[in-house]
Amino acid sequence: YTKSDPRAIVLKEKARELAKVKNREDELQMYLHIEEVTPQIFADVKGSTKVISPNVDFFSGFVYDMLGFDPAIYTPMFAMARVVGWSAHRIDELINGGRIIRPGYRSVAEAKDYISITKR
Repeated sequence: YTKSDPRAIVLKEKARELAKVKNREDELQMYLHIEEVTPQIFADVKGSTKVISPNVDFFSGFVYDMLGFDPAIYTPMFAMARVVGWSAHRIDELINGGRIIRPGYRSVAEAKDYISITKR
């Protein structure tokens, strides 16, 4: 995410609350440190100044663990949270005859004349 994932903000707050109750604040500090240093590491490695932020999955495993969930169900929980969206995408594909579906957008780039492939 280039801007914060609103779900991650909520889950991060729950992680803070649970870490305090479960006496796991040291682990939480590790997550917060990773969140803090990762953008600079990516910038150094990739040579990009693009802003990145964690998504909801960054804190989810930590929260699941503090809630006592068996790690074997983390992946099914991940899938359950997304199956509705996956299903909606598949229905769109079926309805639209397999065409690629792109979100509507308005280009801010300067208009350029098309040059056919044979003249390039």
